[in-house]
Order: sequence, then structure tokens, then C-alpha cells
Amino acid sequence: MSRWSDLERPPLDVRGLNRALVDGGLWRAVRVVEETGSTNADVAELARSDEPEGLVLVAEYQTAGRGRLGRTWTAPPRSGLSFSILLRPDDVPAPAWTLLPLLVGVAVAKAVAAVAAVPPDVPVGLKWPNDLLVGDRKLAGILAERVDSAAGQAVVVGIGLNVSLREDELPLPTATSLAIAGAGSADRDTVLRAVLRAVAHSYAAWRAAGGDSTRVLAAYRELCVTLGRDVRVELGGDQIVSGRAVEIGPDGSLIVETSAGRRSVSAGDVVHVR
Repeated sequence: MSRWSDLERPPLDVRGLNRALVDGGLWRAVRVVEETGSTNADVAELARSDEPEGLVLVAEYQTAGRGRLGRTWTAPPRSGLSFSILLRPDDVPAPAWTLLPLLVGVAVAKAVAAVAAVPPDVPVGLKWPNDLLVGDRKLAGILAERVDSAAGQAVVVGIGLNVSLREDELPLPTATSLAIAGAGSADRDTVLRAVLRAVAHSYAAWRAAGGDSTRVLAAYRELCVTLGRDVRVELGGDQIVSGRAVEIGPDGSLIVETSAGRRSVSAGDVVHVR
């Protein structure tokens, strides 16, 4: 596909992104590829080869994007933002790393709400663990993975955000995009810059605090639309936990009040029960 075959979906400006983001802070390089299977898989492979922290890999078209429970998804070229980042928070105790998906989720939610000018009557929130919702429809998903390498453990965080997808292009009727949600701005360069700046700011503050959970959890709870709702958590296989979501644990887990008492869930697919 030609870079200019769809004028409504122009390619990202890789030079402009690097000029704006590679400024001596967290981000060391922003790479944009026309097509790949999975940016998370690509960055994980680079992490195993001891790639330093601060890499951002963006795919204009991702053919085998991965979500929770091994699900795959695709979207038309340049209709969204599919990217992965490489983090190595070596100075933070490893148990605190479980907060990274929540930290990134809050940063993405706040950046999108601010820069995309989503209508004020359409709430932006987070469904546990890290689906970004606009109203009650999914706008973005986040997936974090730990990777071992000779240089130590790393965390690869993948983000997929729907920007210009039309209703007939949605993978599921429960999904949405900035365009469908009536956002005032659906410029991918602008949104990507805002998201990466927000992530860098939150990540730096978290590291400076030694991985302290207080601020991360407070910000996440404020945006989490799962809390206070009846939920069904699918853990894989035939395992299901049902009850009322009552709290986010200090490690980022979801605390569910079930008929048999409280249960902590560290991973799973949540369904909000109406």
C-alpha cells in the first residue's frame, strides 16, 4: 500500500515524532514500521538482545496484535495507533512492577481525554485491568509483558488505540474509535505525542518514589469504572469469579466480593454485569 493511498489516513511523521520526543528524557528512539505481526513480540525480542530502555516501536499496520488470553486483533492500516514501549525500571523493587500496566493506563486515559477533546458528556474511564473506555465501549487496550535478558528483566507495554475506525470496520460492536466518539482531534501524531509524554512523566515520578503505589493506585481508582459494579471475571478455561468489584489491591489486583468472601484476582477478563 502506498504511503499516500488513503489521504484521510496519512502516515505518521517519524522525524517529527523523534524531534518532539527524543529530548534527553525517557524516550531514546521512536521507530515506525509499515507492517509487522506484533510490536510487542518485536520489542520483546529486542529486549532479549539487551536493547536499552526507552525504545518506542509503532506499526502502521499490525497483522497479529495480541490481547489478553492470547486473543488476536487487526485493524485497517493507519486507522489507529499500535505501538510498544520498552522499560527497564531496575531501581524499583520487582514486586512493584505489577503497577506498570495501571500507571500506563492512567497516563493514556488522561492524555486522550485532554488532547483528543472527547465530548465532556462522554466519560473516559478504565475497565480493569487496562481497557480504556469511552462511554461503555472500548477505545484502547494495554498489554504488559516481562522479558528476561542478560541485562536483566524488562517490561514491554503494548498499546492499541482506535483512532479513525468507522462503525463497519470495528472488530466488535462493543469497540469504538475517537472518530466515532466525536473527538475534536483524531490526528495520530498529536495523540501519540501526548500519550508518550504522559507515560514518561508518570513513569519518572513513579521511579523517583521508588515504585511507591500510593499515587498510582489513587489515580487508577479515580478512573476505574469497574469498581462498585457486579462483575464476572473469566480466568481462562472454565474458571469464573462472580461478585461485586470492591477494591484495587496494592499490587494492582482486583478484589471481588463473592458469596464465599473476598477474592483477589491478578489477571482475567472482566465482564460488567448489567
